[in-house]
Amino acid sequence: MSNEENKVTEEELDQIIAEAEKVEAEAQTEEAADEQEAKIAQLEAALLSSEAKVKEQQDSVLRAKAEVENMRRRTEQEIDKARKFALNKFAEELLPVIDNLERAMQAADADNEVVKPLFEGVELTHKTFVDVVAKFGLKEINPEGEAFNPELHQAMSIQESPDHEPNTVMFVMQKGYELNGRVIRPAMVMVSK
Repeated sequence: MSNEENKVTEEELDQIIAEAEKVEAEAQTEEAADEQEAKIAQLEAALLSSEAKVKEQQDSVLRAKAEVENMRRRTEQEIDKARKFALNKFAEELLPVIDNLERAMQAADADNEVVKPLFEGVELTHKTFVDVVAKFGLKEINPEGEAFNPELHQAMSIQESPDHEPNTVMFVMQKGYELNGRVIRPAMVMVSK
């Protein structure tokens, strides 16, 4: 081989080396791009996973907030009921005292001068007693002449009456009472047919 042939070969060799380096550089660039794409895909998957977790935690926080709000509202309602009806049992025990004072006033002869001061004392005691329990929400149910209401009245008997319309309270045998809107003793009544 001559020098000239060696030169061509060296030139060809240089060209082949340059092309090989170029191909290798392109391969490295493609490999780097593939690695970057894989890294981007991995990061996007991690981002989606994180967003899903955040959304799940937000939903959990909202549910917890709603549960706390419901619990607070229920607690307030229970406290309100407890305040309103704490005196229920006590009021039930006081009703016979009111009944007895009323019976004493009905039985007394208010015209008798000897009994009159005693009658006035019992009447004043009754009025004071009723006023005091009314301050705490105890209210009398005296339905004479009203329509019969089974939620507030207890029918003890039913009689025909030309003077009253059907299903009307003719006579109250025992007054009823309610505490803050809740019946603690229904009125015992006689109802017309």
